[in-house]
Amino acid sequence: MTSSAELGRVAKAAETHSWSVSVVASPPAVMATRESGRIGEPWVVMAVPGGRGLRVSFFQPGDALDAQGEELGDLSGNPRELGRELRSILEDLAEGAPA
Repeated sequence: MTSSAELGRVAKAAETHSWSVSVVASPPAVMATRESGRIGEPWVVMAVPGGRGLRVSFFQPGDALDAQGEELGDLSGNPRELGRELRSILEDLAEGAPA
């Protein structure tokens, strides 16, 4: 799970109205952002290839993205399944995080 095409399929399946989901090149990952109310400091979820799927981390507004975020878990499966699992995580976070 390292090709940009596979990550693009994951991002497409993870799309939700609460988060902006995209693929970033370096490091290769699916990144989701959501406004935090602080200009230039969004909530961020990164899903990076690791193990047999994706490792998902959460970053608070203002956290450095090159540091380790709060681990949310590992996802496995085909790109569509990974995207659906990631969307579920994002929707759960959207309910608990302030807009």
